[in-house]
Formats: sequence, C-alpha cells, structure tokens
Amino acid sequence: MNSIYRSTPGRELIRRWCLDRLDAWPVPHERATVTAKGARTHTVLAGSGATTVVFVPGTNFNAATSLPLATALIAASHRVLLVDVPGQPGLSSGERGLSGGRLSWYGAWLSEVIEKIPSGPVAVMGHSFGAAIALSSDSPHINRLLLVSPGGLTRLRLTTTVLTASTAWFLRPTPPRSARLLRAMLAPGNSPRDELVDWMTLVARHARSSGAPGAAALSTRPIPRLVVTGEHDVFLPPRRLRPAVRATLGAELGIVPEAGHLVVEERPAHLAGLLDGPGPPASGGESRPPGQVA
Repeated sequence: MNSIYRSTPGRELIRRWCLDRLDAWPVPHERATVTAKGARTHTVLAGSGATTVVFVPGTNFNAATSLPLATALIAASHRVLLVDVPGQPGLSSGERGLSGGRLSWYGAWLSEVIEKIPSGPVAVMGHSFGAAIALSSDSPHINRLLLVSPGGLTRLRLTTTVLTASTAWFLRPTPPRSARLLRAMLAPGNSPRDELVDWMTLVARHARSSGAPGAAALSTRPIPRLVVTGEHDVFLPPRRLRPAVRATLGAELGIVPEAGHLVVEERPAHLAGLLDGPGPPASGGESRPPGQVA
C-alpha cells in the first residue's frame, strides 16, 4: 500500500510534532499502540470516571491536535480515550487504502479498539469524519453517541471561499494560508490556535489528505444518539444537515451557537457538558443537555 506521507522525513516531522505536544500536555496520561483490523493504532488514555469517552477526530486531526477538548472532558470528570485514525496524519498507521474506501471497515476498526478498553460503559464522541466512523460501529459496549458535525449523512457544502482557501493551502502551504483555511472552518470572528496553524501547514507539506468519507454504514443496534453542529458550520450548515439527521437517524439536530465546523476547537467545555445532560437538544437554537434517542 502507498503511504499518506510524501516522504519518510516528512512522516518523522509529523510524528515528532505529535509526540512533542503530548509530552508537553500537563495532564497525566498513558499512551499505547494497539492493533485493530490489522492497523497500528495509537491511543491516549487520561482521566477517570465511570464511563470512558472515546473521541474519534475528523480528517487531518488526531489526539495531539485534540488536547483542549480532552482537557475539557477530563475537567468534566470523564475518562477519555483519544484515538489516531489509521490513514490520517498522526501516530497510527500511515498506509493509504486500508479501508478500501468503506466506512464499514472503519466502524469495525473502532469496535476492535473499544474491545481493548478495560471493561465499563463507553460513550463515543466523533467529529466530522470521526462521527461517520462512530455511526458505523456496532460495538455492544457503546451506550451513547455524541455526533459533532457528522459526515456520512449528506454531501458537504463547498463554498467558493472554502475552495479558494483549500486550493491555496494545498498548492503552496504557508502559515497564513493555513490560518485562512482554518478561519473558514470557524465561526466569524474566531481565530485558530497558533499550534493548529503550524499543524495544518505541516500536514499540507508532508501528507496527502483524504476525501469525503462517503455514506456512513449505520449500525442496526439502537443506540442513544445526540447530533449537534455549529451555528456557522461551513461544510454542514444546519439547514443542510437537519433534514438528513431527521431522515437517516430519526433525531433532531442541536445547534451550538458561536461555532463553525470546528466545534471541538471552539466549544470544548460545551460539548463536554452535553455528555451528562438528561434532555434532548433544542432544535434551531442553542443545544441543551442531550438524550435524543434514534
């Protein structure tokens, strides 16, 4: 199989960036490498709590880029397992084509990862591509899903602004161009972290990005699902995502105010709070503590 990395030195630069961020994270944690569906998978375990929250990041993101969210989850008294998705830049397998383009493969991969967690209930939070993976897992250990700006339910909206920023970032990646692309994925007025700008520049220079995930392979097992998206999500605006969520999952869409597609960056504490609430999200307004069952 081909590698997602353009060169071995580039792969090592990305690996070192991730390790440096994890080394600098002040939260006590354990790192492990497991094999799931034959793919080397890097995990980070931290915090304590009765339920383990497994976070599955979106395209081009991983555990090392998700530490603000992990910190918020731990502060909310959750035990957290961060996973690097194989085939995405990070510390897991960098082979292309592992899944054959099938989300069912990724769903089975996630189920195998969860099997390796010490016993206890599991909640899965997935963002974008990661949410499509979460939807495709039929692990009997999952007792609820929090799907944030989920892919795999409808086509992404690609605006001229996003296409222009993406093309410039891909063809000649520089920090200003990475920042421009990230700003397009945030709510108006929000700025990306400097670390995230550095990361996206590194990814464009040294890795090959994957495309849209395709349709999620929905589990037939009934699982409580809460679905939210940012008020200003450029790829999955509420008016596009809401009917797909209703038709496919039979659920209502919660709206996170003052957030774009990168809700996990902009509102980590808000998302952490959604894992504990008893009621369904409000449709068309600020998301309330969850409980919507699909």
